[in-house]
Amino acid sequence: MKNACLLSFLLIFTTLIYSQEVFPLYPGAIPNSKPGKDQEVTQIRDAKHISISKISRPTYTFFPAPKESANGTAMVVCPGGGYMNNAAGHEGYEIAKTLNGMGITAIVLKYRIPNDSTMINKQVGPLQDAQRAIQVVRQHAKEWNVDTNKVGIMGFSAGGHLASTAGTHFKKAWIDNKENVSLRPDFMVLLYPVISFSDSIAHMGSRNQLVGKEATAEKIKEFSNELNVTSQTPPVFLVHAGDDKTVKVQNSINFYLALLKNKIPAEMHIYPGGGHGFGLDNPTTNEKWMASLKNWMDMNGWMKK
Repeated sequence: MKNACLLSFLLIFTTLIYSQEVFPLYPGAIPNSKPGKDQEVTQIRDAKHISISKISRPTYTFFPAPKESANGTAMVVCPGGGYMNNAAGHEGYEIAKTLNGMGITAIVLKYRIPNDSTMINKQVGPLQDAQRAIQVVRQHAKEWNVDTNKVGIMGFSAGGHLASTAGTHFKKAWIDNKENVSLRPDFMVLLYPVISFSDSIAHMGSRNQLVGKEATAEKIKEFSNELNVTSQTPPVFLVHAGDDKTVKVQNSINFYLALLKNKIPAEMHIYPGGGHGFGLDNPTTNEKWMASLKNWMDMNGWMKK
């Protein structure tokens, strides 16, 4: 009852503050899921600070672009949280509303938290949800006035790991995809992302939560996304702070170098300061990364109607 009340409060809160609708990610059974009670926990400090943990029933919150400014581009937004929770406020809803102001339709993904008690294979649960979110956007493209060739994915911190996994592991469908909808995002936007699971630069909390403390070298390589870049990886926009003590900036740098090696268009912004988790605004600089992102997207044709 308590969890149901919290969920109801979250839905009401989201509706009142952001005026958006929340939908189940899957229309029926959730793939790779074990039966059990919904133990989801939501902590709300204010409109920016919303943390959702113990997620076993994924949803998406729909933020349609205003009709008068919509340019046909869509973005799946993956909040961070170390694969322990979803930081749904400043790395989700606030970002989506800002994207709406740029004419971009957004959906904020509430992806499952890896857990052996709720998933058959916890390592692929979040990826399934990311693939499904991309599939949902393309399946609703006509209804939402979205161009199926202008569907991006954005991720923060561990959400950046999820987004970059979706952008480097799209050849294998981990979900039902009878219509053969493309699960490849057209571009990626990664903010202070967890990229590598290698010992030297990994965010160990994210690694342990997703693949376990006893992960094999093969499994670590599989989820170290700088090692999975190919000539088919989509273009990438990267933002990181050099003084990030939570997720080392080498995550973005190594990913950028792998993109260059494979001739993938990429732009990277590294700020001297800002630390980790600054969301929309890095307090140490007057530059707005979202303005730079808009310029990058415009130069690549994703902002044109």
